[in-house]
Amino acid sequence: MGGGHSHGHSHGLTGGWETWARDPILRVVLGAVVATAALTIVGIVALWPSGEGRQTIVDNADDLGLLSERIDATVDEVTGRRCSYSTLQDPQDCYDLTLTLTEGPDAGVVVALSELNVVFYRSVPDLEVGDAVVLGHFESTNTYFYADRDREGSLLWLAGLFTIVVVALGRFRGVLALAGMAAALIVLVGFVAPSALDGNDPLLVSVVAASAIAFVSLYLTHGFTPTTTVALAGTLAALGLTLGFSWAFFEFAGLTGLSGEQAIVLPSIAENLDVGALVLGGAIIGALGALDDVTVTQVSTVAELRHRSPRLPTSELVASGIRVGRDHIASTVNTLLLAYAGASMPLLLLFAVSDQSWADVANSEVIAVEIVRTLCGSIGLVAAVPITTALAAAVLRPPSFDEPAKDEHLVQLDRNSVDEQGSAQESLEVEREPRWDDFAPRSDDE
Repeated sequence: MGGGHSHGHSHGLTGGWETWARDPILRVVLGAVVATAALTIVGIVALWPSGEGRQTIVDNADDLGLLSERIDATVDEVTGRRCSYSTLQDPQDCYDLTLTLTEGPDAGVVVALSELNVVFYRSVPDLEVGDAVVLGHFESTNTYFYADRDREGSLLWLAGLFTIVVVALGRFRGVLALAGMAAALIVLVGFVAPSALDGNDPLLVSVVAASAIAFVSLYLTHGFTPTTTVALAGTLAALGLTLGFSWAFFEFAGLTGLSGEQAIVLPSIAENLDVGALVLGGAIIGALGALDDVTVTQVSTVAELRHRSPRLPTSELVASGIRVGRDHIASTVNTLLLAYAGASMPLLLLFAVSDQSWADVANSEVIAVEIVRTLCGSIGLVAAVPITTALAAAVLRPPSFDEPAKDEHLVQLDRNSVDEQGSAQESLEVEREPRWDDFAPRSDDE
């Protein structure tokens, strides 16, 4: 699997995969990761969606009139006028739209939407002739309604800009990161949602999906190396801890997940769907994105510390790694909080004008769910630092005197002198003058 060259500079483990053959701790880590991979594959196979449950829910939604076809159209004319039901005491402004369908079997057909009330239809933006919009169509009654503005063009431009920036700065590693992102989206859209709709436990589906995403994204982005495997082991351990805390406090706080629109829509079309487990599963997947960042950084930090100080005791290596990780944790926890709070800004504004105390606001399930997700995810992030640091330090132990030093440039051990003195506790460390190459970027194939 690995070549004969050393990965010591780029991956932190001298000898690459050959190290697994002689290091018992690495073999234990590898065994745990392989076992988790096997369980993940079994879970994917067992929970793979058949599509029957989704079709049943689609039929239920159609019976309730919740489904409609989406058709692109172009605005031909916008006319403002008084609504027909307007009175002198209650004046109401409306506008009429004339649009041309641009897709589907009726492409080219002109559609008229009359009396769109300016007050009632606030979601309809100020449209102009030539604007691209999306219309909803109820086939049973052959009626059309305004659904949304067509944003595909702007989103494609943004996606293209994002791709250019990532590839320009990250080069080949950026391409791999984009591939990992695409794989995560495929897992979420192609596996998680259909499997949960089939009636499978949403929490179990989410845990299996999170594990699969961790394997694919880490190995694809950072390479199939021993260091990535150690980071993956730390990620999975911290993810399991996050799952345990989240499950316990969801139960302890009595959170059902039935808050907001999903409390009305989902139970009516999917009677067997456990919405609470679905929300909990979403919390696990949400924590994963920050976890792999922390674990990869910690392993790289410990590897660099060991590279620069081959004889540093393991206890001091762990302490140094954790000290470096504290700043990372502080910023990452804040990122989680702001991400969840930012997504809930409209709710926060509504609560701000509701004249309720902070305790009452926090007690509402909509906010309580976000609090539990943020705090439990943060606990997992904080725990990821010592867990991953300890794993990496255990793997990157100081070399014994019957092993070659891991950094031949910084440390030269005079074995004959040590043998003559009868001591294996001291070594002669010779420092050379620094060279420009020490500060140059190191390629992955060094």
